[in-house]
Amino acid sequence: MTDQTEAPTFPSGIPMADALASVTGRGEVLVITGMSGAGRTQAAGVLEDLGWYVVDNLPPQMIEPLAGMMTPYGGGVHKLAVVVDVRSGEFFRTLMGALTALRDKGTDHRILFLDASDGELIRRYEAVRRPHPLQGSGTVLTGITRERQLLADLRQQADDLIDTSAFSAHELAAHMAAIADPNRTEEVTVTVSSFGYKYGQPADASEIVDVRFLANPYWVDELRHLTGLDPAVRDYVMASGQAQLFLKNYVAGLMIALDGFKEQRKHHLSVAIGCTGGKHRSVAMAEALTALLRDEGVRARASHRDVGRE
Repeated sequence: MTDQTEAPTFPSGIPMADALASVTGRGEVLVITGMSGAGRTQAAGVLEDLGWYVVDNLPPQMIEPLAGMMTPYGGGVHKLAVVVDVRSGEFFRTLMGALTALRDKGTDHRILFLDASDGELIRRYEAVRRPHPLQGSGTVLTGITRERQLLADLRQQADDLIDTSAFSAHELAAHMAAIADPNRTEEVTVTVSSFGYKYGQPADASEIVDVRFLANPYWVDELRHLTGLDPAVRDYVMASGQAQLFLKNYVAGLMIALDGFKEQRKHHLSVAIGCTGGKHRSVAMAEALTALLRDEGVRARASHRDVGRE
């Protein structure tokens, strides 16, 4: 999931001047930014596959004129995704001003911020044996630290945040598809994930649910080596009256929230359910919550971050 350092390009090798001259009007703009190595290139590729017009490594000053030449109908460009990051050097510092100008012009836009843990970013850079764009004469961690400082304010203002630390390419694609789904105004997609507190809380969760109040199957010898995906563990966890009552009330509250999210045009909700190790209680509860949401007609999927850890 490393990003490739390259000059601004358009799909199919179309020269920038020709591409700018070929579109008129307005459309939807998604600004993809975040940490180097967190998967921006892969995210942009998914959008391209979904029919978005994608421009990589775009200087922020060019966002407004490019967006102003879009067309909301006909054969032009309707959905534009631009990848903007620290590779732009000093130009990157003008990003927030460029986005403000875009908003003043009445162009609908969102900011997607991709992140990953320091350890995972270091691992990815070591795997490809490339330096971080900001490390200079220091280490990869030096570059990561500098980049986090530069992006701190932008991260806070992001409309969507994805932590790709534990993602496969397929999982990142699924998240991007949920964010960029053309029918997203009709429903909210809910991702229910399990995790273990001993490995840290997920950074991209909209809501975090702590289920450590439930009896732990880990202390049952015949269940310890199993996970919440196994029927024996699932039945043990769900046999608890507390588990049943909690899920019933949580789903009722969540359905009210989802109605509000639709009105606010929020199209993706990430619910992270945590227990100590992320293998038993959280997994069983995540699966149960996903099933209940689907019964209510909600588009929901389950994922399990730590279930395969030793």
